[in-house]
Amino acid sequence: MKMTLKANRLMFGLVAAACALGMALTPRASAEVSDADFNALKEAVQKLSGQMQSLQQTNLAAEQAHAQDQQEIQQLKEKLAETQQMATNAEQKSIEVAEAQQLPPRQPIDEATVNHNFMMMGDAEIQFNKTSGQNAAFEMADFAPVFLYRAGDNILFEAGFDTTIQNADGGGYNTTFNLTFAQMDYVVNDYVTFAGGELLLPLGTYSLRSAGWLNKIPDDPLAVDALLPGSGVGAELLGAVPLGEDGKFINYAVFGVNGPGSADGTGTAGALDLGGNVGTTSSGVNANLHTDPSGGGRVGLFVPFPYKPHYDVEVGVSGQSGQWDNAGNYLWTAGVLDAALHLGPNFETKGEFIETQYGSSDMGLVRQQGWYVQSGYKLAGLNLEIPFVNNLEIVGRYDTLLNAYDSGSGSFYNTRRTSVGYIYYFTSTLLFEGDYEFYESNDPGQFSNQLMFQLSLGF
Repeated sequence: MKMTLKANRLMFGLVAAACALGMALTPRASAEVSDADFNALKEAVQKLSGQMQSLQQTNLAAEQAHAQDQQEIQQLKEKLAETQQMATNAEQKSIEVAEAQQLPPRQPIDEATVNHNFMMMGDAEIQFNKTSGQNAAFEMADFAPVFLYRAGDNILFEAGFDTTIQNADGGGYNTTFNLTFAQMDYVVNDYVTFAGGELLLPLGTYSLRSAGWLNKIPDDPLAVDALLPGSGVGAELLGAVPLGEDGKFINYAVFGVNGPGSADGTGTAGALDLGGNVGTTSSGVNANLHTDPSGGGRVGLFVPFPYKPHYDVEVGVSGQSGQWDNAGNYLWTAGVLDAALHLGPNFETKGEFIETQYGSSDMGLVRQQGWYVQSGYKLAGLNLEIPFVNNLEIVGRYDTLLNAYDSGSGSFYNTRRTSVGYIYYFTSTLLFEGDYEFYESNDPGQFSNQLMFQLSLGF
C-alpha cells in the first residue's frame, strides 16, 4: 500500500512539472523551443515514466510477498492447533492409564502370563559303580526337578523333588520320591527376604550350592552326609548387604526350624534323626518329637580381588542348636566353618570343617567332626591346542569323618577318603564325571575302594 501511494505521488509530480513548464512558456516562447530543449524534456519524461514502472513492479512484488507471509502464518496457526489437540489427547490417555493401574487385575490371568511366571529347572543323573568286593552295576538313576513360580512382584515359590530308583536288598528295585525343599519367599526389600516352609539349611554352603550336577564329584562329602541335616521345616530371614561399591558384601541367614528329632521318642544315641522331624507322627499325633524348635544361622563375607574378574574369596561361619529328644533333656548342636577361593575362571578350591555334639541317655555326650577340601582345575587354562583337552577338568577331594557313631554296632569309627577324578564337559550343563575313591576306615562295614562314573544333566 505504501509503494502505491509513493507511485501516485510521483505521477502527480510528473504531471505538475509538465503543467508548470507549459504555463511558464509563452506562445511566443513555445513557438521558439529548440529541438534540443524538446529532446531534453522528452528524455526527462521518459526517465520519470521508467521510474514509475519500476516502482509499480516493486509494489507488485511486495504485495505478493505479503500474501505469501499471510499464507505461512495461517499454516502455522493450523499446526499449532493440531499440536494443542495432540497434547490434549496425550494428557487424556495418561489419565486413563493411571486410573487403569489403580484398578485390581482382571481375572482370570491369561495363559501367557502364567507361563511367563512359571519355570522348571533341576538335574538328572545316571551312575555306574564298581565297589571293591562287589559286582559292577548301574547303581541308580535320579531325576530332581525344581519348580519356580512368581506370584507377584515380591512373592516367590520354589520346590524341589528327588526321584530315585535303586536295587532293593530282597530283589527287584525301590523307587523313592522325596520332597527336598518347598518354600515361599517374600522379598521385603533389597536386603531382606522372608522364607517359610521346608527350607534348605545354610549350614555351610554345600547343601545350598552343590546339589546334583553342580557337585563336581559323584557323591557327597562324608561329614556333610553323616553329620548335618540338609533341610528343616520352619521360617528364615536371609539376604545380603553390600560393603562399598567394589563388590564386597555380607550374606546372612537366620532361621528357626523343628530341627533333628528322636526316631523313637527316646534319648538314646542311636535314636537321633537328623532330617525326619516335621511335627506329626505317622499315627496322626500332632506333636514334635522334641519339646522346642531349634535355631541357627550363617554369616559370610564375599571379597572380590580388585581389577581381576573371577578372582574372589568367601568365608563363612554357621551353626544350629536345639533339643532333639522327646522329653527335651538333651541338646544337639552343630558348627560349620566354610571357605571358597576362585583364581580366575579355571581354578576353584573350597572346603568345610564340621563339628557336632549331642547328649544321650546311653552314650553320654557324643562329639563328632569331619572336614573336606575339594579343588578343580579346567585344562582350558593351559591354552593347549589338543582335541578334547579344553573340555576336561581335573578334580580332587580329601575328606574325613571322625568319631562317627554306628547305631547298629554301638561303636564309633573313623573314615578317611581320597578321591581323584575328572569332568568332561559336553556342554556347560551336560557333564560326564568319573573318579576313583580310596578309603581308610576302621568300620568293618565300610567299603575299601570304588570306581564311579556319572552322567549329569542340568536344566
